[in-house]
Amino acid sequence: MSVLPLETATTVLLNIALLFLVSVEPYLLSLLNPAETILIFDFASIVYALDLSGLLAILGMFTHMLTVEERKLIPARLLGQQRRIRNAFLFSAFLFLISTFPQFLVWRFEGTPVRVLFWYVPLIVLWSLQLPGIWKRNR
Repeated sequence: MSVLPLETATTVLLNIALLFLVSVEPYLLSLLNPAETILIFDFASIVYALDLSGLLAILGMFTHMLTVEERKLIPARLLGQQRRIRNAFLFSAFLFLISTFPQFLVWRFEGTPVRVLFWYVPLIVLWSLQLPGIWKRNR
């Protein structure tokens, strides 16, 4: 991301929002203790999902800025890879946003809210996208 133009108002605003969301995330994560009152867990899980959705959406927007061909911020050979990463970030943000629906908290699998289990899907999507790069570096 070091090739992003930092002087634009959009980039500065997104950086400030990203810093705020990153600073709030550990606090929200600490509130996700189901042993605490259910009301706190319900509210914290919604806000945590919104926080992660915002983080991933901002990362997707930054990656989109890199993929604009007219700016030529990255080599043309990397455009396809960066577009896949952008799409994965935005798809994952959408999945975290979907997980805020109330039924994901009501539905349970072996006592765990489906919302919490659903959060693994974006992580798997992002992790699987990185695997080809890891395999290439190790060979």
